[in-house]
Amino acid sequence: MQSSLTVRSARAEDAAGMARVHVRCWQETYRGLMPDAVLDDPGLPAFRERFWTAALTDERYRENRAAVAERAGELVGIAMSGPPLDAEAAWWARQLYVLYVHAADHGTGAGPALLRAVLDPAEPAALWVADPNPRAQAFYRRHGFVADGTTQVQDGVREIRMVREAQPPAA
Repeated sequence: MQSSLTVRSARAEDAAGMARVHVRCWQETYRGLMPDAVLDDPGLPAFRERFWTAALTDERYRENRAAVAERAGELVGIAMSGPPLDAEAAWWARQLYVLYVHAADHGTGAGPALLRAVLDPAEPAALWVADPNPRAQAFYRRHGFVADGTTQVQDGVREIRMVREAQPPAA
């Protein structure tokens, strides 16, 4: 039996663990979509740790919401949202920047719990997701997101934008 999953707000001391989750999930998810040289770069964990340290401590990112999922004291998932980065898309309130869960923890509820922790259903939101990435795209569709036809290439990976209108409160 797996131990219970806890989702909580991320803290500065989580930065190293969040970096490990970020790198492992990139390796699990983007192998074949991103160059192996990027995924296997020995400097990637330190680079991601600097990113997470800044995201969790720098005043510039105070409007971001970051959360972690942990099981038995080990981080297994991470998420972060913040103000929209796309200037032309000011209609949505939040943008999901990051949501990663170890492949071994897919289907455990970690993904939906992390999504709820960083995105209020009452807020219209958007995100970018790798294409192809059918599993992630299906996950976001189940949570009310639809592709809006916008694409971009980020870090050599083709991405599609998915958007979600504010969800009515549950009755």
